[in-house]
Amino acid sequence: MRRLTVVQLLPALESGGVERSTLEIAQALVDAGHRAIVVSKGGRLVPRLTALGAEHIALDIGRKSLLTFRHVFALRALIGRERVDLVHARSRLPAWVGEFALRGLPASKRPRWVTTVHGLNSPSRYSAVMTRGERVICVSGTVREFVLRHYPRVDAAKLRVIPRGIDPRTFPRAACPDHEARAWAASLHPALGGDGPLLLLPGRGTRLKGHADALALLSRLRTDGIDARLWLPGAREAGREAYIAELEREAATLGIAEAVAFTAPTDAIARAYAASDVVLQLSRKPEAFGRTVLEAWSVGRPVLGWAHGGVGELLAKWQPGCAVAPFDLDALRRGGYELLTHPPAPPATIPHSLRAMQEATLAVYAELIDEPR
Repeated sequence: MRRLTVVQLLPALESGGVERSTLEIAQALVDAGHRAIVVSKGGRLVPRLTALGAEHIALDIGRKSLLTFRHVFALRALIGRERVDLVHARSRLPAWVGEFALRGLPASKRPRWVTTVHGLNSPSRYSAVMTRGERVICVSGTVREFVLRHYPRVDAAKLRVIPRGIDPRTFPRAACPDHEARAWAASLHPALGGDGPLLLLPGRGTRLKGHADALALLSRLRTDGIDARLWLPGAREAGREAYIAELEREAATLGIAEAVAFTAPTDAIARAYAASDVVLQLSRKPEAFGRTVLEAWSVGRPVLGWAHGGVGELLAKWQPGCAVAPFDLDALRRGGYELLTHPPAPPATIPHSLRAMQEATLAVYAELIDEPR
């Protein structure tokens, strides 16, 4: 494939799965000798992006305002000036801006158009823009089914399922138990000490992550005589003080306050996995994928999660005994007890690697570039 100039569109480069995938594909493009440009408002990940050899152009194309469409003209000019071969939109409003920018170009000079459906957004005309790429990447089989169910006019032949992937070197296999990692965790919060098993639920401070269900599970396990502890890294964050206070009151009511640690996000998440015995994935809203599952498996820790969305898809295929009927707390209790008393061996190989995701995405680009208009 000749050297390409590829532009990725997203709201900002702060944090999150979309941003992570953007950097990973930028890296793959640069490594393959292509030119990678990212258009966004900017953010703390911009230095990391440019360190990869990619370029960033600041346009606030994710701000939910009609004024955002003024950037259509700047984006169209950028596409022409930089002789862009392919535009890849990763979020709804940037995709609308991108679509309008492309419409104003002559067909002979119009870059190829790719979209990725990263989430299970509420079906609507607004969300439908993510299904209008010449190729539409779905981050899981769950997402593909969602698109075909809610947008029946979409041509299934243009959909490509490319699961998100991880680099196993970033999440190396750890001994179980890992006494050094557990001692490190205990140094961060007194509730994480002791010899009992540790449950880990990483995630932002929002009800959607299922923190209350994790508290209910811990209470039941301790009633069953297991001296378990629960760590919720990421739950404590600015602006979520009322939510954390609510969870702390619930923990006190359940009599487990001394066994729960609500902490800020940690950059040492692989070490947190290693410190744990079981990782929980209890999102109340089905997720499009479930990278946490792969990360935990890579470290060698079982995952207990609700059997819905992308998480349920992964568990059903690779560790079906760890998938629990959504919101059934009694089943969750039984699953947690079983995992702590009879932990299963993690998958021998991690199902989806970062390299496979990168190669599959570049293959979609090549397929489209080589296809006659």
